[in-house]
Amino acid sequence: MKKYWDKALTFEQYLEVNKQRLENPSDQQEKDFAPYYELAEQRMGRAIKTFKADPAQQALLLTKGFKGKVLIISEPWCGDASQTVPSVVAFFQDYNPVRIFLRDSDPSLIEQYLTEGTQSIPIVVLLDENYQPIDHWGPRPRYGQQLLKKFKADPQGYPKEEFYNDLQVYYAKNRGKDAIAEILELL
Repeated sequence: MKKYWDKALTFEQYLEVNKQRLENPSDQQEKDFAPYYELAEQRMGRAIKTFKADPAQQALLLTKGFKGKVLIISEPWCGDASQTVPSVVAFFQDYNPVRIFLRDSDPSLIEQYLTEGTQSIPIVVLLDENYQPIDHWGPRPRYGQQLLKKFKADPQGYPKEEFYNDLQVYYAKNRGKDAIAEILELL
């Protein structure tokens, strides 16, 4: 895990990667993903401005005595990541080192954390002080997973547009609190 940690980015570098890909795409995929990078820039900017750590969650983290590191597997174009990563970083950064590993830079890491056979992101990997994995979380809070399952079970009755809207409304109102609560449960 240390080799992934050493290749990982700070949150500021992650934001810069998003900006760079949006402003100066290096290949066709980055050009095609421009709308997602733009949305990510807006969402992450809003999340940074509106996130307020819950004092009860902060107190819980302190009682857990977690001395390890938080490694997030992500890509800036991901809608779930743009809603979750800023809150997770903001919550943990005053207590634990946090880094972000770009999923597509080396698929060997995400292959260890597949979600129902897919490389879904973000994945938050909790590491001990010696870079050994303790547990992992992701790619979205339980409520978001329930919405996705509802959509997959009945895409006619619960169309993609409605699913996306419901998920975005949830993220906007929740502001990362559920993700942080679920991560804290793993410690």
